[in-house]
Amino acid sequence: MLVTNCATGTLAPYVPDANNPWDQKKVLHLYRRLGFGASPQTIENALSQTPATLVDALIDQAINTPLPPAPVWADWDINDYTDFGQQTQQQLIEWVVSWIRSMLSNGVREKMTLFWSNHLVTKYEAYACPSQLYQYHTLLQQHAFGNFKTLVYEMGKTPAMLVFLNGVQNTSLEPNENYARELYELFTLGQGNGYTQTDIQETARALTGWNGYTTFCSTISYIPFLHDNGSKTIFGQTGNWGYDDVIDIIFEQRAEQVAQYICTKLYRQFIHPDEVNQDIVDGLAQTFQAHNWELAPVLRQLFKSEHFFDEQVIGTIVKSPTDMMVAFIQDSGYNSLYVSSDDIMLSVTYLVYTIGQELFNPPDVSGWAGNRSWINGSTLTARWQGMDYHVYYLFQSQQAALVNLAKTLSNDSIDPAYITQKIVDYYLPNGFNNPASYEQATAVFKWDVPQNYYDSAGWNLDWDIAYIQVALLLRHISRLPEFQLM
Repeated sequence: MLVTNCATGTLAPYVPDANNPWDQKKVLHLYRRLGFGASPQTIENALSQTPATLVDALIDQAINTPLPPAPVWADWDINDYTDFGQQTQQQLIEWVVSWIRSMLSNGVREKMTLFWSNHLVTKYEAYACPSQLYQYHTLLQQHAFGNFKTLVYEMGKTPAMLVFLNGVQNTSLEPNENYARELYELFTLGQGNGYTQTDIQETARALTGWNGYTTFCSTISYIPFLHDNGSKTIFGQTGNWGYDDVIDIIFEQRAEQVAQYICTKLYRQFIHPDEVNQDIVDGLAQTFQAHNWELAPVLRQLFKSEHFFDEQVIGTIVKSPTDMMVAFIQDSGYNSLYVSSDDIMLSVTYLVYTIGQELFNPPDVSGWAGNRSWINGSTLTARWQGMDYHVYYLFQSQQAALVNLAKTLSNDSIDPAYITQKIVDYYLPNGFNNPASYEQATAVFKWDVPQNYYDSAGWNLDWDIAYIQVALLLRHISRLPEFQLM
C-alpha cells in the first residue's frame, strides 16, 4: 500500500515562526535523515542555530573532514596474500566495522556514501578483493557531496565496477553490454528514459579496452589494442568515441533526463519514498544543472527547504537496518561506549547484517529496495532482537548511561509520566497520537515500584533500580511500529 505524500511546503528556505517552530522534533528529523541521528546534547546545541546555518555546517563538515586512514592492505594484490580466503574475509570484516565507526563520527558524509553505494552498486562477492573494495568505497566517500559527473566518470574505471559489470570482458573482439546498459538504466538516466538498445550497443563498443583480469585481486589495466576504434553513434552523435566521450555525451545530450532521474532518487531517499512532488524535483534538477552537476548545492537546497521540514514528511520512511542500529547509538549519546570496544562494534556490524543489510553486498545491481521491503515476518523479529541486544548490553554493562539518558531528556524529573513522555517523544519521530499509548508506556516504566512512592515523591532516578526501568521502557519503545520509522 502506497502512502500519499501530503507535504505542501516549497523549496523556499524554512524560516521558523510561532506556528511552525524550530524544535527538537525538527532537529532530530534533520539529523536522522541527513545523518544517523545525534545525541541529546547535540540536539540541544543545534536549537540555538538557524536551520539554514545548521544545514550548511553539517554539509561543510561532511565535505571537509579527512577520510579515515588507509588500511595496510589498501593496495594489495593477489601476490601479497599467504592465505587468500582467510585474510580477505578478515579484511572485509575489518573494513565494514571501520565504516560503521565512521557513521558514528561523521554520519552526514557516511549517510550519503551509503546512498551512493546503493546507487552505483557493486557486489563485493563478485570481485572479492579488499583493496578493490577500499578503492570503490573511498571514491564514494570522496565524492559523496561532490560532482556527480566526476563520480560517474571515475566509478566506471574502478576495478570493483569493472569486474562486477563485466567491463574487464568488454573488448573489440567480443563487446559486453552489461556496464553500458546499467550506466543508462540505473546510474544516470533511469529505465527506458532516453536511450535505445542501439545506444547501449554503441556505448559498449566505446567502453572497450579494459582487460587483464585473470583471478581475484589481479591487476586490471587498459589495453589500447583491445579498444574498438571504429565509428559509433550514441544519442545521434557520431564519432570514434571512447570512454571520456561517453560520459560527456550523456551529460550534454541527456542533461535534463540525468538531472530529473537523480533528483527524483534523492527525493525518494530523503523526503518520501512513495510519491514524488514534481515541482520540488524540477527545482532541484534546475539547481543541479545550473551548478554543473555539483551535488552540494542541490542537497543544501533540499535540506534547508520548507518542504523537507514539512510536518507531513517526518516519520514517513522505514529505517534501514543500518539506520536502526547506528542511529540508536547516536541518538542515545552512547558513541564512546560502543566505539571503544572492538567486540561491541563487531556485534553491531553483525546485527546490521542479520536484520537484512549486508553492507557492500546489495542483493543485485538495483541495490536495496528500501522502505517497506526492510520489514517482513522474519526481519521484524530480527529487528526486535537487534534492539534487545542494545538494551541488554546497556542493562548489563552501562547502567549509569541508561539513568543519565533519562535524566538528560527529562531534566532529572521525578514524574514517571513526564520522563516517559520525554523518552518516547525523543525516539519516536511523531511521538504517540493518543494518551492511552503514553499511559501504557508509563506503566511499563513504573514497573513494580509501588504507586505510593510516586505519589509521595519518594521515587527518583537515583534509585538503584532506575536503570532497569529505563531499559524496560527502551525495549517497549523499540518494539513499536512507530520506532521503525524516521
